[in-house]
Amino acid sequence: MPSPKYHRILLKIGGEALLGKRDYGIEVEATHQVAKQIKKIHQEKVQIALVIGAGNIWRGVAGSKNGIERATSDYMGMLATVINALAMQDALEKIGVDTRVQSAIEMKAVAEPFIRRRAIRHMEKGRVVILAAGTGSPFFTTDSGAALRALELKCDVLMKATKVDGVYDKDPLEHPDAKKFATISFVDAIKDKSIAVMDASALSLCMDNHLPILVFNLFQNGNLKKAVSGEPIGTLVK
Repeated sequence: MPSPKYHRILLKIGGEALLGKRDYGIEVEATHQVAKQIKKIHQEKVQIALVIGAGNIWRGVAGSKNGIERATSDYMGMLATVINALAMQDALEKIGVDTRVQSAIEMKAVAEPFIRRRAIRHMEKGRVVILAAGTGSPFFTTDSGAALRALELKCDVLMKATKVDGVYDKDPLEHPDAKKFATISFVDAIKDKSIAVMDASALSLCMDNHLPILVFNLFQNGNLKKAVSGEPIGTLVK
């Protein structure tokens, strides 16, 4: 592997990455496939913070649309991210990657509280830090939580791993003529509502603090390694 372009990253993956062939929940095999990709870049001494969404278990916005109070629904989603974090911790440690789970909502029996300096020290010691429970506050997505943590931990880049190989001007699954961007500005990503990268809060936070976002396809084996090496894959938002 070429020398990594990025030495400390915040990797944001959706909860759907843990679904595998299931319609709901966590498939062990799929979780282990993600863990193996993470191990490949961990072996190159890349410092990794990991944020996992909860779409495989619970979505706060969807719950609120079905009659649950939005704040309550968001807290339920935060708890679901802790479940995913523990599943990923188990998968990583089974293949020899040392980890720590830190939660924005205190739960001493299963995770450390999020402490910025401690998280940085864990990464410096070669541990993958899995950050759970979003920001700890409702009305913020895990994308916003990932942007906040990436800035707090002084990461070189926020990597958003998705099902598609970058950012398009429209949905490539519905429009065969969709155009993929190699790079796109934060301003354009925020202004054009048809471009789905992250929510506006996350984009604005990264733009204001000059933190680039790389969007790429996690489900193509080897892509995470290529992304860290700086190979031209996905879309860079800068």
